[in-house]
Amino acid sequence: MNTEIIGIVAQVVLMVVLSYPLGKYIARVYQGKKVWTDFMKPIEGWIFRLSGIHPDEEMNWKQFLRALLTVNLFWFIWGMVLLTLQGWLPLNPDGNLAQSAHQAFNTCISFMVNCNEQHYSGESNLTYFTQLFVIMLFQFLTAATGMAAMAGVMKALGEKTTQTIGNFWNFLVLSCTRILLPLSLVVGFILITQGIPMGFDGKMEVTTLEGETQYVSQGPAATIIPIKQLGTNGGGYFGVNSSHPLENPTYLSNMIECWSILIIPMAMAFAFGFYVNRKKLGYSIYGVMLVAFLIGVCVNVSQEMGGNPRIDAMGITQENGSMEGKEIRLGAGATGLWSVVTTVTSNGSVNGMHDSTLPLSGMIEMLNMQINTWFGGVGVGWMNYFTFLIIAVFISGLMVGRTPEFMGHKVEAREMKIASIVALLHPFVILVGTALAAYLYVHAPAFVASEGGWLNNPGSHGLGEMLYEFTSCAANNGSGFEGLGDNTWFWNFSCGIVLILSRFIPIIGQVALAGLLAQKRYIPESAGTLKTDTVTFAVMTFAVIFIVAALSFFPAQALTTLTEHFSL
Repeated sequence: MNTEIIGIVAQVVLMVVLSYPLGKYIARVYQGKKVWTDFMKPIEGWIFRLSGIHPDEEMNWKQFLRALLTVNLFWFIWGMVLLTLQGWLPLNPDGNLAQSAHQAFNTCISFMVNCNEQHYSGESNLTYFTQLFVIMLFQFLTAATGMAAMAGVMKALGEKTTQTIGNFWNFLVLSCTRILLPLSLVVGFILITQGIPMGFDGKMEVTTLEGETQYVSQGPAATIIPIKQLGTNGGGYFGVNSSHPLENPTYLSNMIECWSILIIPMAMAFAFGFYVNRKKLGYSIYGVMLVAFLIGVCVNVSQEMGGNPRIDAMGITQENGSMEGKEIRLGAGATGLWSVVTTVTSNGSVNGMHDSTLPLSGMIEMLNMQINTWFGGVGVGWMNYFTFLIIAVFISGLMVGRTPEFMGHKVEAREMKIASIVALLHPFVILVGTALAAYLYVHAPAFVASEGGWLNNPGSHGLGEMLYEFTSCAANNGSGFEGLGDNTWFWNFSCGIVLILSRFIPIIGQVALAGLLAQKRYIPESAGTLKTDTVTFAVMTFAVIFIVAALSFFPAQALTTLTEHFSL
């Protein structure tokens, strides 16, 4: 037990310590300052020339968004074509078949919006070609899209008054070449030393201890796993994700992968402070996110290491904690930590089954995604927090009787409308989707039966499986309470719609919000200016976020995880 706690503390400390210099480096990259990766400039220049892009050409917020949406549409079409034709494409030694149209739609949308929700098993439903040229490619592009969007927001807020917010294409390429690629190479080399496969051979034939023949999937896993974690993507190369012994073989690989999930989202909070030259505000935002994260870690680790009270009541000692759905080589504590790390971000990878975690752990996992601002996905997590910053500034301004301002720009009715729509869209799609699924389950049993019955668990936990699915989609997370049979027409299309709405409407709103604020006349700070970098305002922002989440999701949590907890 003590060893497990030491491992958890070491991982958290490593994340916190290294996020500061990485945040400083990211800010310098987007500012165009000299950094050690400047040797990538010739490659970036070649990319720009080949694409006909002028990286120094400034864009207003509308042009910025047009470029962002265009590149996503192009790669969506690319992915659909390859996934539905993969059975006839090269690098398919295992002879895997093409995906159906509705499965390809869900897969393509899911990876295009940085969710990586998988209604399939990677080793049997994808080829090496589509793993590399759809899955891995999208994991770089979608992570870079979120980071580029945040870079545009930082550029807008860092200026006193401006009509432009930078160049999307430039930020997109820099995110890949200067941040995601170097980190992926370092993490990839470490993971190869831990035994993660890297090759293009077909299934490996092995003889088990019982003398039976078994075929084990392999392939270029070590190229994909680093970016799936660093880009808060999360899609597993293997069906059971990072609980698979070839995707996460050792405790060291577990630590490196867990660190990789959170390091860039943590660093982005610091990067904002460095970029706009308001380090105190960056520290304040980072502090709120860190406290919320640590609360979740304490709850989940204590729950999973404490064991199941039903088993305690039987007089059975649980020395290793609650081990249902967990890997012996990793332990209950490591799974408890991972379950929080992966859900405070939009990562969604798992090293144990969330469906088997205790009810309060499940509540924290869902609540992290329902709040969706504690570090969050690369770039977009901070942008979600930015939405609530604007709301908190407006409320605080009303309380003291002043026109609310954020970083020298007035927050008026138009900005509040945008922020409110973005903030309320998240609970709307989650709760409406869950209500529709529950209605069909009760009132259309024939339809549900035709799709395999959906649920493997009755009552509150079954409802929780449906709530978790839409929560995960709306948060662009991708993990699941995997008692739910989700590779059906209903779940593929309903989740696909939620994924599209929850990815692009917030990004459009947040970039527009920053662009509109940047166009306003800059107002220098005075004695009456509301300070947004104080502990008081940090507590105010935390309260606004928590109240919105509590009011929106408490009834649903009460009917699912809390009911299940009190029934133990």
